Amino acid sequence: MATVTVDINGRPYAVGCADGQEERVRILARQFDAHVRQVGRDVGNVGDIRLFLMAALVLADELQEARLAQPASPVLNGAATTDGGEAGVAEALNAVAARIEKIAQSL
Repeated sequence: MATVTVDINGRPYAVGCADGQEERVRILARQFDAHVRQVGRDVGNVGDIRLFLMAALVLADELQEARLAQPASPVLNGAATTDGGEAGVAEALNAVAARIEKIAQSL
């Protein structure tokens, strides 16, 4: 298992991920950071945990809209592919989610 340090809202976070998924985690973290920063601009300074929660809800809403727009897509419906790429990304996202939950519990 690899560890990647990502920057979210100006703070570094160490995130575990599957070997070979480091760059994908960095890309996802940059996308998440953009959402967090946009929420911060929209609502002001409410603390990282609330910003993360609001950004996660925005992303969940976008995912739901994408699923409704393309119900036949195997990637959006969570179906595995023969190369296992989505499984690696899902594992990386689960690791990020676990890290965020651990941070939230420590506050």
